[in-house]
Amino acid sequence: MKTLKLLVAVAVFAGLALAQVPSPVAHSTNAAASFDKLKSLAGEWEGKAEEGEKMMAATTSFRVVSDGSVLMNVLASGTPHEMVTMFHMDGGDLLATHYCAAHNQPRFRMAAPSDANVVAFEFKDATNLSSPDAPHMVGVKFTLLDADHHLEDWTFLANGQANTRRFDFHRKS
Repeated sequence: MKTLKLLVAVAVFAGLALAQVPSPVAHSTNAAASFDKLKSLAGEWEGKAEEGEKMMAATTSFRVVSDGSVLMNVLASGTPHEMVTMFHMDGGDLLATHYCAAHNQPRFRMAAPSDANVVAFEFKDATNLSSPDAPHMVGVKFTLLDADHHLEDWTFLANGQANTRRFDFHRKS
């Protein structure tokens, strides 16, 4: 009888502990829905970016490639600062690899969603990073305001300081 009570108690506590862990299926569903949301950005965009106290012209484009399994983003196409970011699913995670003008390739994992119209990514790791202190991107957040307007907040770490640059884009007509 004691053994049965012990087994029941263990099962109850295990069930309570598991209830506290976020479901990987739920995260996978959120990641897939967020990936679809990002794919809706396919097309050409123009706008402005904060550069110190000034606003500078900016362009970006998104293209769904590889049979719909990858979203390719090209920021500042044709300029010396052109950067490419590739978004894709990896199991239940939404990942992004950013090919940076800083000559390294930070990889990001989608952060837990807090708003249905925001897709945020956090630093996971990087290739070609000479040291953890080397300048590199550490995150990006996309805020989809409507079908023709979105914001991008790119966060760059240099000299121990994180700085975020906001891009305000409208779909080209």
